[in-house]
Amino acid sequence: MSFTAIYYQPDPDISDFVSCYWTVENAVNGSVVTVVPDAYFELILSKEEGREFEVSLVGLGTRFEADIEMPVTRMFGISFTLMASEYIFGHPIADLVDSAQGLPKDFWGFCEDDLDDTVRLIEKATQKIRHLIPAVTDTRKRQLFKLVYESNGSVTVSEISLKTGWSSRQINRYFNRQFGVSLKSYCNFLRFRSSYRQLKEGRLYPEQNFSDQAHFIREVRKLSGVSPKELSKNENDRFIQFSGRHLK
Repeated sequence: MSFTAIYYQPDPDISDFVSCYWTVENAVNGSVVTVVPDAYFELILSKEEGREFEVSLVGLGTRFEADIEMPVTRMFGISFTLMASEYIFGHPIADLVDSAQGLPKDFWGFCEDDLDDTVRLIEKATQKIRHLIPAVTDTRKRQLFKLVYESNGSVTVSEISLKTGWSSRQINRYFNRQFGVSLKSYCNFLRFRSSYRQLKEGRLYPEQNFSDQAHFIREVRKLSGVSPKELSKNENDRFIQFSGRHLK
């Protein structure tokens, strides 16, 4: 494969808001990949051959995107948990579902030269995020997302409603208004993300709360376009989990 992807875990004190940092470097023009949903929204710094440095905010992906031709490019991404939309960015990301928004090239003080030193770039991003995290956050929302993420999406709206004191209607209104998807849909994306990791390790049977093997196969095919067996093989490393929407 002509590109490399490397993932970096965030410091514990920002992990409620940041899932991971990642870098992608593609050395050959026209590499073909299929991007599958990863359940996070992202801030991406990119420099594509023949184009200017770009900074983009990329919303939740709800479907697979097959046969994307990647240009020669370098990218750095921050994958954010949903709480970050409200507490780090201060606005909903509902309008960014399956799409991206260009940001100023100096957003958060970033610049093209930052792509040359990943360690320093991570430190720079971490310090900025720390500065933006408010002193007080809604405890019910923290509890809600704790339940969602720790279960890898294997939790029902009713369970969350019972444990947070929010009605199912209130929860779904919040999710649709703030993120552009229902809580149930989002949990399906998280559950698929967890299943994708297990499939990469060769475990072909459901480990989350799918009703049976047929249900597992249907969900994997819906979000990747292929069966669990084919996804696990990942021939030519063509299946990846980062946003390719800004590459089109």
